[in-house]
Amino acid sequence: MTQKVFTVNGMKCPHCEAHVAESVKALAGVNEAKADHNACTLTVDLDETQVTDEQIQEAVNNLGRYELSL
Repeated sequence: MTQKVFTVNGMKCPHCEAHVAESVKALAGVNEAKADHNACTLTVDLDETQVTDEQIQEAVNNLGRYELSL
């Protein structure tokens, strides 16, 4: 497993954190995802052979309120 930290803009509250984290946890290859709206970060434990940064970006950005830039 690899741990990566991404910057996510648009998270304003704990509900936002949960929404972002749950969308990423649903991806195959993601073991754990934790968002922090205060730090604007998303920390993901993942298997890089199963999921790409671009797939994580798409999962977050498709929520409509949040933006993860690579």
